[in-house]
Amino acid sequence: MKPPISVFIIAKNEADRIVEVINAVKEIADEILVIDSGSEDKTCEVSNEAGAKVMYNKWQGYGQQKIFGENQCRNKWILNIDADEEVSKELCAEIINIFSQKNYENFYGFRIKIVNKFRFEKKPKKFAYFYNQLRLYNKDYAGFKNSAVHDSVELKEGGNEKIGQLKNIIYHQSFRSFSHWIEKINSYSQMQAQDSFKKGKKPSLLKVFLTPTFAFLKAFFVRRYFIYGFNGLVYSYLFAFSRFAKAIKTRELFQAQKSN
Repeated sequence: MKPPISVFIIAKNEADRIVEVINAVKEIADEILVIDSGSEDKTCEVSNEAGAKVMYNKWQGYGQQKIFGENQCRNKWILNIDADEEVSKELCAEIINIFSQKNYENFYGFRIKIVNKFRFEKKPKKFAYFYNQLRLYNKDYAGFKNSAVHDSVELKEGGNEKIGQLKNIIYHQSFRSFSHWIEKINSYSQMQAQDSFKKGKKPSLLKVFLTPTFAFLKAFFVRRYFIYGFNGLVYSYLFAFSRFAKAIKTRELFQAQKSN
């Protein structure tokens, strides 16, 4: 028997890679949902053929879309992954072991390392940057917050001591090409700017000026993009540009408000 886990994936125009994402979790999920927000390719068709249940939900924001996905899951235990994330075989084995031994009963959820895997890589490089997130969780005790930009799982109340850490990883390949990355930067920075504008966070001219430099250094050294050689320089410049785009778009919204 498969563990009583529901996996849900939010998606739009992911036909070229979502089947691999679905196939990677078939061993650990007795329910796989794809929450589509209006794909114009064959995302829905190939997801159905791969064994997932596809649902449509109009896009309102990252957090809102994930809350919708949570609510559709029939199991209390949920693993959330994105359409650009692939669960490793080692992580599948670890999760199966935890549920077969019923060790999960002592926890509200588990954090998992999400490790960068760039183009043309079969596996992430050694020392690749990762972030550690609560991804496998009991929805009675944790869930996504209602935010259009931020889509992280939070505990509903207390209980940090009941959050475990899994050893194995999820591969994260955020972009298909540099063109795709630039498109994502334009879209996401617009949402970030609108979020900052609503919160009244207007960046100063000094911040706009310094942001690209500090962002580049953060990407190259803290996120360890230097391990990718020349491509690491390109990745760092694009990371810096994404932060710069958010800053100037936010100022533009404040300027538009003032002129009106």
